[in-house]
Amino acid sequence: MNVTIKELEAYLLDHYGSGGIDQSLFMKLVEEIGEVAEVLNKKAGRKAHGSEDLQHQLGNELADVIHYAVAIAALNGLDMNKFILEKDKTASVKYGHRTNLEQFVLAKRGGRPGASGNGQNG
Repeated sequence: MNVTIKELEAYLLDHYGSGGIDQSLFMKLVEEIGEVAEVLNKKAGRKAHGSEDLQHQLGNELADVIHYAVAIAALNGLDMNKFILEKDKTASVKYGHRTNLEQFVLAKRGGRPGASGNGQNG
């Protein structure tokens, strides 16, 4: 099953919608980023580890980072799909990428205009 950003935002808004918890969600986000750093240090050999499945552990920690980041966005009424596309367009120009995320997705979907959901092409 694939989940869209909008679906995740709606779910997390429903889950955390009682409000007033931005600060605690931010603290959890920071904690999870630290856990991602710990796993990456283990993968790079900078920190000892036992027989842990580091790939699985990294996936879990990154899922937590996404969870808390999207929850903060949802509670603040931010459309992350829109921000991700806009930010990527800016970065693509800044860093001279041959394509941006919207162009990439449109090409993968067979170039259907408007398939990105914002009615803008390229």
